[in-house]
Amino acid sequence: MEITKPYLLFLGDAPDQLAAKTAAGVVDWRPDWCVGQMRLPGCGADVGLDELDISAAAARGAKTLVIGVVNAGGVLPDRWIDAIVAAIDAGMDVASGLHMPLAAVPRIAEAARRTGRQLHDVRLSRERFKTGTGEKRPGKRVLTVGTDCSVGKKYAALALEAEMRSRGLDAEFRATGQTGVLIAGRGVAIDAVVADFISGAAEWITPAADPDHWDVVEGQGSLFHPSFAGVTLGLLHGAQPDAFVVCHEPTRKTMRNVKHPIPPIGAVIEATVAAGRLTNPEIRCVGIAINTAALSEGEAQAALDAASTAHGVPASDPIRFGMATIVDRLLEEVP
Repeated sequence: MEITKPYLLFLGDAPDQLAAKTAAGVVDWRPDWCVGQMRLPGCGADVGLDELDISAAAARGAKTLVIGVVNAGGVLPDRWIDAIVAAIDAGMDVASGLHMPLAAVPRIAEAARRTGRQLHDVRLSRERFKTGTGEKRPGKRVLTVGTDCSVGKKYAALALEAEMRSRGLDAEFRATGQTGVLIAGRGVAIDAVVADFISGAAEWITPAADPDHWDVVEGQGSLFHPSFAGVTLGLLHGAQPDAFVVCHEPTRKTMRNVKHPIPPIGAVIEATVAAGRLTNPEIRCVGIAINTAALSEGEAQAALDAASTAHGVPASDPIRFGMATIVDRLLEEVP
């Protein structure tokens, strides 16, 4: 899948900033690939780019309209179709991370056929995966796991990769979600893989490698989330991580889109070790990544200090303070 750049990021009528996390992730890690954003009336998200309509974006050279919104079920609302068809008619391809294929909408499929433009369903891999084997393979792997969905697992993994590469380590971000695939240019949206093949897909993403190579694997969901724990578990078994980093958002009380309470960090560590030992008996926690965006500087540092003291591993905010201390521990634990 080769997605042509630059992008016009479509935010639609996303109800809040978190619903536009795909667009936000692309802007944060690949800002040079973006020409602007397009929002519909009532949109509650803003990723800080120039506001452009289709014609203005085409004039700036946009080649692909990227649907930067996520929603429950991954559906494409009817109210977005006019804008998508207009982008196609203006000469743009369309890339979507939704579960619903773009071509499932007759008007979109017809517009693409008529113009010869490409429709990229980022979540739908063309690869045929095998079932997982659980067999040990060379190379080193670190996985980000979460107390909930949308707590910063992708950002923590990308920050880990950046810190490791800055030290001259052979490290590569392995994308397992639609935004990560748009950022990395490769990967598999694990939540769209048939359940029997999730662990096999994770093994495919993180193949046998040189003993000094690190795969930095983007986590998905949470072992404690009633909607998505199955995806999380399959990824954990297939990734076979030597180490993991727990990601947490301290102001959240209930899990995303459900009423279940956020689990304690300690419970996530225990559950991840217990489940992860199936395919890697040496799995261990090497750090805690806390999203402190809603906290003051003092509150953030206090939260990090408390988490580090309580769990005996370094804690940091990947964006605010970087991942140096966590990488230090990672290299001590898995030399």
